[in-house]
Amino acid sequence: MNTLKLRHVAIDTHKENVAYLHRECTVYRTEGFQALSKIEIHKAENGSPIIAVLNVVDDESITAPGELGLCEQAFRQMGVQEGTAVRVTHAKPPLSLQAVHRKIAGERLEFDDYLAISRDIVANRYSKIEMAAFLVACAETGMEREEVLYLTRSMIETGERLEWGEPLVADKHCVGGIPGNRTTMLVVPIVAAHGMLIPKTSSRAITSPAGTADTMEVLARVQLDMQRLHDIARSERACLVWGGTARLAPLDDILIAVERPLSLDSAGQMTASILSKKISAGSTHLLIDIPVGPTAKVRSSLTAMRLRKLFEYVGDRLGLHLEVMLTDGRQPVGRGIGPVLETRDVMQVLNNRPDAPADLREKSLQLAGRILEFDPDVRGGQGYVIARDILESGRALRKMESIIEAQGKNPDPPQLGHLQYQVLSPRSGVVSSIDNLQMARIARLAGAPMDKGAGVDLHKKVGNPVEKGEPLYTIYAEFPADFQFAKEAVQQENGYHIGAHS
Repeated sequence: MNTLKLRHVAIDTHKENVAYLHRECTVYRTEGFQALSKIEIHKAENGSPIIAVLNVVDDESITAPGELGLCEQAFRQMGVQEGTAVRVTHAKPPLSLQAVHRKIAGERLEFDDYLAISRDIVANRYSKIEMAAFLVACAETGMEREEVLYLTRSMIETGERLEWGEPLVADKHCVGGIPGNRTTMLVVPIVAAHGMLIPKTSSRAITSPAGTADTMEVLARVQLDMQRLHDIARSERACLVWGGTARLAPLDDILIAVERPLSLDSAGQMTASILSKKISAGSTHLLIDIPVGPTAKVRSSLTAMRLRKLFEYVGDRLGLHLEVMLTDGRQPVGRGIGPVLETRDVMQVLNNRPDAPADLREKSLQLAGRILEFDPDVRGGQGYVIARDILESGRALRKMESIIEAQGKNPDPPQLGHLQYQVLSPRSGVVSSIDNLQMARIARLAGAPMDKGAGVDLHKKVGNPVEKGEPLYTIYAEFPADFQFAKEAVQQENGYHIGAHS
């Protein structure tokens, strides 16, 4: 019997079960385990085993011979005390991997295939390498629209689902690609102040310098359990939380952890990710924002229309009332790029300050107005006026403050990074374009979103005149290495194009 003593190894392996065996362990030497093998770990008593990827160690301070070390996540899943006797066996490859191999070969998969893959991933039967193979296969060989529907359904079915018992539960989502586009944190309090239910569950940033959850975390707690989320949304008519802890379409969060380092965000996976989360959160009415621009995620009107039709196809077949807005994605929205800077922009708009970013304010009112028109009591074309009145009267600010208090105000909000570098204009003229991708890259190199005070603060936008030597933007960073990476990126390409005065 391959019995070992369980040891808690305090390593966060980010959504992957990892086990640790010492190279001199008898079990390792006799059973033919190898590094990166998958093993099943069984409790001494009856119970379902967990599956983990094996790492081999030579340091007894991590795991000694006769012990089995488990990372944080795997140890929690075992649910037993350190020192408990466990046994290990070779794990059988999940049968659904056969479907992944067929997808790699370019075949079309059916709903049962996607459901089996989803169940196995959520049950930790896939390694990150196997998940990456699945994601790359879907992205590179393509997914038919029916396959996107199948993946979306399977993501919903492998998680929990919120029920609100109301005929109209609103939500809003942007497909991303535009730095500083923090409209959700303005739309939600405006819509909630009107009295509509808008429980907003957001993801962390994938390839951007900040997601809504990253930015809201500057102000309040975003990791709430399902019951707390439900209670806050009931009392405030809204919440702004991270969806990961609520187990709403948990497959999405697992796949995002793999997509992030690969910078993968294909149309099919994006559609399934967004719609599975919204439907799991109980949304009945959804507004999708697709920014279009030469350096946005969606670069042409033709691509935007294809994506719009894909959203509408999947949403319609899942019973979701869905509308899509194509918006201006030619430059960043607002001035701040990075959680702390974006929070500043949002609060300036909510406080109706004259120096608040006008583009962020206007876009948020347009989006909020469209959502308010989901309300059968609001006539078409009146939503914008109602949204503007809610903002200018201070009702949106009061609602946001109530949401922050309900979720738990951040007692120690992060500050701007103490390292600063101003990027100056190399010539006089007019800002003719700003590269969204490069600005996002610079902000991420500076440390965003992991370091919430890192990022980029824009001083000039498209159409603004600028003199030679005048600041275009300021970089903020917390750590010298990140600061240096960001400055080196600027020296290669500063992201701004300065045209001649007209």
